Amino acid sequence: MDYFKLIEETRSIRRFKEAPISRETLEKLVDCARLSPSGANGQPLKFGLYNSPDECSRIFPVIKWAGALPDWDGPEEGQRPSAYIVIALDKEISKAPGIDHGIAAQSMMLGARALGLGCCMIGAYDKGALLENITLPENLSPLLLLALGEPGEEIGIEDMKEGDSTTYFRDEQDNHHVPKRTVKELIWK
Repeated sequence: MDYFKLIEETRSIRRFKEAPISRETLEKLVDCARLSPSGANGQPLKFGLYNSPDECSRIFPVIKWAGALPDWDGPEEGQRPSAYIVIALDKEISKAPGIDHGIAAQSMMLGARALGLGCCMIGAYDKGALLENITLPENLSPLLLLALGEPGEEIGIEDMKEGDSTTYFRDEQDNHHVPKRTVKELIWK
């Protein structure tokens, strides 16, 4: 797949077709993160792989889905993620992740799209509830979640016009739209 097309198609998917995702596929995505840059090559991240229905049912309720859609509690039964990757900081390696978790998450999202999967990077979740629902070693602190599955929705991207909001929205047909600033607006020199 063309890299620029891959970037264009890598959107935050929040509705899925509940098709199983193998552990091997999840490991392939962690390999994408492993090969990504890391500040001072410290490699302080560890990854929890969850793909059973029971594990997914324990992670789903701790997530705060789509902050810009306050009346939406997240995907309904039959549209939920089939797997999650929990990205955690190993505090025995480093006290702070820098930007490593963002780099790793984006690499895994691109890898997921290249494999035909959809993904949503989630930073809005109840950390305490997550730690009650899954077991992490004491040296690990969760940073981000990746929700994964076969895409169950199409995402439309529109160039913003001056004065438009950056807030994503769903139209009357429940299609998801993401306004993006134009390249011209982003370049200051």
